[in-house]
Amino acid sequence: MSMELPEPIAAYFAGPKKHDVDAMLAPFAAAAIVKNEGQERRSRAAIQEWMEETTRKYQATVAVTDAAKTDGKTVVTGRVSGTFPGSPVELRYAFTLAGDKISRLEILS
Repeated sequence: MSMELPEPIAAYFAGPKKHDVDAMLAPFAAAAIVKNEGQERRSRAAIQEWMEETTRKYQATVAVTDAAKTDGKTVVTGRVSGTFPGSPVELRYAFTLAGDKISRLEILS
């Protein structure tokens, strides 16, 4: 890994290991945005709903394999395994932080 993860991002990735939605959601700002699979979720409530659905449906875990800071974002690469077709897959997570909270997350294939 090319860098140590900032605390909010490390906290986000600790959650899937235990399928703990509260732990994954805690580092997000109240008005955070998550973009994944062409959909955008705005607000912690919408993000929580998405996390609960995907956790229940896919039981995914993420093994972080790399991280780098670029253009004001922290881009993390992870190997995602779960109960979905094609598992495992490698995804990139582009985080934007505002202070000690995640303000935006875009998940890229």
